Amino acid sequence: MLFKKISCFLLLSLFCLTNLYAQKKDTLSGSSIKDSLKLNFVARMQAFAKQASKKSTAEFEADKAAISQIKTFDEIRRTMQKAKIYLKGNLDTPGTKLELKEIEDDFVVAGDGVFTNKGSAQTFRNLTATSKILSELVNIAHARKLKLDTRQQELNNFRYQLDSLLSVPALFKFPTDSTTLMKYLQKIRVVAYETSPVDSSLKLAGNNIQSLLNQVNMTVFKLQSSLEEIESYQKDMAGNTYKREFDNIWAPPAYYRPFGEILEFSATKGLLTLSFYAKNNSGKLIILVLLILTSFVYLRSLRNIYIEADLLKSDFEGQLVLRYPLLSATLLVLSLFQFFFLSPPFILNVIFWLVSCACLTIIFNKYVNRYWMRVWLIMVLFFAVTAVANLVLQASRIERWFMLIVSMIGFMVGLMTLIKGRREKLREKWIIWSIAFMVVLEFAAIIANLFGRYNLAKTLFISGFLNVVIAILFLWTVRLINEGLFLAFNVYSGQDRKLFYLNFERVGKKAPPLFYVLLVVGWAVLFGRNFPAFEYLSEPLQNFFSQERTLGGYTFSIYNLVLFLAIMLISVIVSKVVSFFASDGHLASGKENKQERQGIGSWLLLVRISILCIGLFLAIAAAGIPVDRITIVLGALGVGIGFGLQTLVNNLVSGLIIAFEKPVNVGDIVDVDGQGGKMKSIGFRSSVISNWDGADVVMPNGDLLNAHLINWSLGGNRKRVSILIGISYDSDLEKSRQLLTGILGNEPRISKNPAPVVQFEQLGSSSIELKVYFWTKHIGEANVTKSDLIVAIVDAFKENGIAIPFPQQDVYLHHPDKKESH
Repeated sequence: MLFKKISCFLLLSLFCLTNLYAQKKDTLSGSSIKDSLKLNFVARMQAFAKQASKKSTAEFEADKAAISQIKTFDEIRRTMQKAKIYLKGNLDTPGTKLELKEIEDDFVVAGDGVFTNKGSAQTFRNLTATSKILSELVNIAHARKLKLDTRQQELNNFRYQLDSLLSVPALFKFPTDSTTLMKYLQKIRVVAYETSPVDSSLKLAGNNIQSLLNQVNMTVFKLQSSLEEIESYQKDMAGNTYKREFDNIWAPPAYYRPFGEILEFSATKGLLTLSFYAKNNSGKLIILVLLILTSFVYLRSLRNIYIEADLLKSDFEGQLVLRYPLLSATLLVLSLFQFFFLSPPFILNVIFWLVSCACLTIIFNKYVNRYWMRVWLIMVLFFAVTAVANLVLQASRIERWFMLIVSMIGFMVGLMTLIKGRREKLREKWIIWSIAFMVVLEFAAIIANLFGRYNLAKTLFISGFLNVVIAILFLWTVRLINEGLFLAFNVYSGQDRKLFYLNFERVGKKAPPLFYVLLVVGWAVLFGRNFPAFEYLSEPLQNFFSQERTLGGYTFSIYNLVLFLAIMLISVIVSKVVSFFASDGHLASGKENKQERQGIGSWLLLVRISILCIGLFLAIAAAGIPVDRITIVLGALGVGIGFGLQTLVNNLVSGLIIAFEKPVNVGDIVDVDGQGGKMKSIGFRSSVISNWDGADVVMPNGDLLNAHLINWSLGGNRKRVSILIGISYDSDLEKSRQLLTGILGNEPRISKNPAPVVQFEQLGSSSIELKVYFWTKHIGEANVTKSDLIVAIVDAFKENGIAIPFPQQDVYLHHPDKKESH
């Protein structure tokens, strides 16, 4: 409305000015007056409207252009400011060049013995070490290339933004007024003056980055070409395992390189691979240390429990895992966790194995028979020598003779052990088979070495001794794990004993067969890594686990599913370990400490729930499961529950709760709403209880959880029984107490802790009532024990003259008439 009023005002003002101008002209010229009189009033108004419209449109376009010009100039200044700030973060050109130089130096080190100083043949270990170093260098070069590409893209974006802003059409709409035009041109000149150095700097920086990118690209190309060449070498070596590389050992060498140089570049290359791998797997190494500390705390706590209960044996028979908790924890974690390091350098494996050997040697001290202790130390010595020899990456005549001598000594020692070994003193009989296998491998290594099969000979040479050491480490690892679980099971008798539930009554002290299956698989993996063909044989299996599969709209891999299950399993185990420390039955040594442990236990319950929730989220994230899909599934379940699936879902969820929380296990003796018996099976929706009458009661899991469930097995399968006895008023009460205490003390089926109790209840109408309370060691013996005790009590009371009176009443007759007559 304001714009319309201003427009009307301007039109009226122009019309009045026009009339005044026309009247003035009438007074000056008579001919002009005649011409103007010819035009009627409507025509004059139409001409005026057209002229005013054109003028208003021109002014509107000029104002619009001025606004756009102001916005564009502001945007140009902001973009220039951002570009200046970005350019101040100077490109680390010296750092990039230094990194490229370091890559080149490392490439020279890695290529020694492969691309330079090749010798007569390639070696498997040298090719493997070089491949690992080059792969790491490629990753470093790619990371640098990515940074340079990102910076160049940002610089190009700044230049593009400036060019596009300077090409806005509104900038080229010049004002019609000469004064305004001069001011506008001066502004453009200032903007151009400010933009020019920024554009030049951007262009110069882009050229510098492009120059560095060219160098990086050339480095990447050279590294990748070298990797492809090494892969061809490795493939050829895997396909020609039995091919001769050198002449017979007694023939003169075809190529000679000083042995000192070989040792020097082997050490340099080995340390380089170790540093790269440690840097890339620093997180796993930290987790390894934390697991060792956690296991140490657990084993030390278990040892303290046994010391407090005076259950620790002096010879540690069956308790060897508790002898040195830190060494046992280190051995167990290193033996198991090493499989989480994918394609580790051999030097890292050697460190893990030697540390494990040192721990086991100290644990063995004065526990293992002296003869077998010497055999173990000899095998460790052989392994250490062969491991150091295996770190030598290039073949030499000195090394071949060294391998031959050590193989012959190892062969003789192994053969003598098999012939004259004291097998009756051997605690793990499987060790004999590993020694026999070592003898075969060392004999094959001798033959291969004599006739120039160097790579085969070296592989057999290290594999022979490695197989013995790994077998012994794994056998004792399984044994120590089994001991740790068994010992925890024995003392974990609190209300949460189910969290460490293992049916040792069925397994006993012998490790489950699954442990030995995993032992053989782990041994095969570590043993096979020494052979060139192992990676090519294992590649299909790796592809099977890593290959992506599609189910509907969800893409997954077997590896992700296994990772999901592994994380959930670890979360459950960690929560169980936390629950172990929350147990107040072992670590509390007083009323105050017990109450304090109970308080801590209530807090640790929240910690357990948090651990499981965190584990679930980590497992979902690691498996790559989209959260929106989970939301959809939960929504669908909600709809299903709303349409009448409450009972089914209740039973299914109850089944999951029973599976995780384990309020009852298969084989437990339970009592549910009067249905007493033994748990026969626990299903996903329902469970089966075999009652004492021989019938199977099928009970939904929801009813099982909601009922008043009595689980006798959680309390150690014990039951408290009472017997009510009445004795006559003239009996010796103290003697009766002593007789009952003796009978109860001589009964082996009665638990001594807590001790039986004999107490007098009340003075009855015909007898003094006393009650006997006692705990049977097993609920299945409760009724039989009670029956036998009643017989023994009756016999003892008869022999000692203690009467058990019948309920009786005395009636007195009073006759007053007869009394008066007398």
